[in-house]
Amino acid sequence: MAGKKYLEAVKLIEKDKLYAPEEAFELLKKTSVVKFDATVEVAFRLGLDPRKNDQQIRGAVVLPNGTGRAVRLIVFAKGDKAKEAEQAGADVVGDEDLVGRIAGGWLDFDAAVATPDMMASVGKLGRILGPRGLMPNPKTGTVTFDVKRAVEEVKAGKVEYRLDKGANVHAVLGKVSFPTDKLLENYHAVLDALQKAKPAAAKGQYVRGVAISSTMGPGIPLTV
Repeated sequence: MAGKKYLEAVKLIEKDKLYAPEEAFELLKKTSVVKFDATVEVAFRLGLDPRKNDQQIRGAVVLPNGTGRAVRLIVFAKGDKAKEAEQAGADVVGDEDLVGRIAGGWLDFDAAVATPDMMASVGKLGRILGPRGLMPNPKTGTVTFDVKRAVEEVKAGKVEYRLDKGANVHAVLGKVSFPTDKLLENYHAVLDALQKAKPAAAKGQYVRGVAISSTMGPGIPLTV
């Protein structure tokens, strides 16, 4: 059953109205129903068929204003690349020892980067990391020898996106406490990334619907 605060928040959203992005983010701040600084998310409904390989999209974008949360990042690397990762600000760096630690059940991190030469070992963790969205992937720039850049991007607020089975893409945009212009900049960064990732096989209208919401708050539909 919906809580009283949630029902009050829903009343602020006009039925069947599509809001301009700036107006939507202003309204989002009024409809946040939790006592903590809620996370802002966006959901895009795309004109793609998730069953077709030539209509899959997956990638990452560095939000110009970050996500508003500290990211605990691990890096699978050895030798000079391990030192590079540590100097760049990775929280935990290791090779086979780190693989073993995770296989043993340790999962106290939010993102992972790996050098290509470590992927044979990291691949064994697929069943653990894959379902949690923590598996390093070349498409999102998290399997690379450019460790310094990868670490800096993740720490700066890099968010990954991928098409789900319902032809939707979800992404974090920041926190409710962010000024509206900062949320707008982050929103446009994600939108631009999706436009650039549009598959050649896409037919008809590409972006068919957009909605933003805060943690446990109601969705607000945007103009496309």
